[in-house]
Amino acid sequence: MEHGRRCDKPVNILGRWSPQDNSDERNVLVLNVLLLGSRQCGRSSVGNALIGGHEFQTGTRICGDSVTTEYKVLSRNYPQYFRRQGAECDLMLRVIDTPPLLPQQQIVRELCPEGVHVLVVIVRIDLPQENIHLDQHMESLFGPEWHRHALLVLTYADHLKKAGLQQSDYLAQTSDWLRALAKEVTGGVLFLDNSCDWPLMRGKPLRETLLNLSARNHHKTLKVRTSVSL
Repeated sequence: MEHGRRCDKPVNILGRWSPQDNSDERNVLVLNVLLLGSRQCGRSSVGNALIGGHEFQTGTRICGDSVTTEYKVLSRNYPQYFRRQGAECDLMLRVIDTPPLLPQQQIVRELCPEGVHVLVVIVRIDLPQENIHLDQHMESLFGPEWHRHALLVLTYADHLKKAGLQQSDYLAQTSDWLRALAKEVTGGVLFLDNSCDWPLMRGKPLRETLLNLSARNHHKTLKVRTSVSL
């Protein structure tokens, strides 16, 4: 497995909220974010948007193969990103990019032994059929509560503009499984336009949605089931 890490400043990383004991320690909320999707759906681009950079490799290989062939973890700390109980708090994102296959039980457990806070399900607007069994796999991996920690990101939304479709029209006309998934995930649906600079233009709204979803779950994690039949 391939692992990477990026962190802007040294901080006291706390798995849970804790009070500030002195001026050298800050409250830090660490969130594990798992990216899921088929090949060329834009997983790495979404990862770059979340960390505000270009560390996840993007692009297309020969014959349309995915650039991401191994699991990769990158971290980014956002100092004083939000306030909680009157105190400035850092947001530390651990973003796990996955190959274009359904994630494996053992690997997810190794990368996130404490669990996953947010599942980001990524689907290309023009290729909605490639993830048709993803929701079933998520339930077998994390259990029936997985949708409470999930949000749906629909990439290549610029195709809608070209087709003259509104976002609501697309969701009404898309495949049954994707329409059902959009209603099921607690984090809602985000449309991302691939024609713009993702980290600069789309990163903050995506991070805000992710943080709000985790807060709604009281920052609890999803644990991989101890026995999974895949």
